[in-house]
Amino acid sequence: MATMRELKGRINSVHSSQKITGAMKMISSARLRKAENKLLQAMPYRRALEDMYAHIQLSGCEYTSPLEEARIPERIAIVVFASDDGLCGAFNINLYKKLLEVIGVYRSKANTGITVYPVGKKILPEVRRIPRIQVGGHPDLFEQKEDVRATTLFADQLMRDFLEQRYDRVEVVYAYYKSMGVQIYRSHQFLPVIVEEIDRAEVLEKKPWYIYEPDCSNILKLLYPLLLHASMYEMYMENRTSEQAARILAMQMANDNAVKLLGNLQLEYNKLRQQGITTELLDIAGGINKD
Repeated sequence: MATMRELKGRINSVHSSQKITGAMKMISSARLRKAENKLLQAMPYRRALEDMYAHIQLSGCEYTSPLEEARIPERIAIVVFASDDGLCGAFNINLYKKLLEVIGVYRSKANTGITVYPVGKKILPEVRRIPRIQVGGHPDLFEQKEDVRATTLFADQLMRDFLEQRYDRVEVVYAYYKSMGVQIYRSHQFLPVIVEEIDRAEVLEKKPWYIYEPDCSNILKLLYPLLLHASMYEMYMENRTSEQAARILAMQMANDNAVKLLGNLQLEYNKLRQQGITTELLDIAGGINKD
């Protein structure tokens, strides 16, 4: 059974941990709001590019980008976004499980060569332990938190590798931010670009129509990379926002557990203290009776 001194030390230790988790929760809350704002600001830009693309396609443009070229997936690149810091619950573990699931799907179909690009320090050691894969690099700008430049350079690198046929397909594994309490772990085909069927009636409702100079083919050559830049940045920010949400929930759970633990320790401490006082009173009473 623990002594009063040991219980006092444990109570002080839990108090200190509770202060740390509370401070981390406040920091993550501020970072979450910042990441949410960046994500909300990025969405209108991507939607405007998609609307422009839909209008050009409906105008009868027959241009086909080499970024749309479908090939037999023999060489695969998989980008996995994770976190640089810990204390975010099962966030990185769930991303790692999703990565293994995607790798398993490709290996079940054929004997493919797979290269994994881990963006996040916490998942890098786990990726290195996966057998029969290559580990790729990524721009140092991710570590410097220069989000737009980093994602743009990274997307450009992947596009060059795809056009030079180093990879036949590029997948991105990330956490989709649905709400504060819900993050969905997804895989998205980044390359080749999947051309979705366009709803003509929906596009016709949107104004304005565009006048193309010099022609739609040259515009689409510029538009495809811009769409991929926007897509990469949005997935990266979805993951960053999900990370902060997961960390807030983890710190809240740690805080709640600390409160429960403190209650139990305080109760045990009070029982021992009361037992000690009772023992002392009995000793005093015993001494009086002897006299």
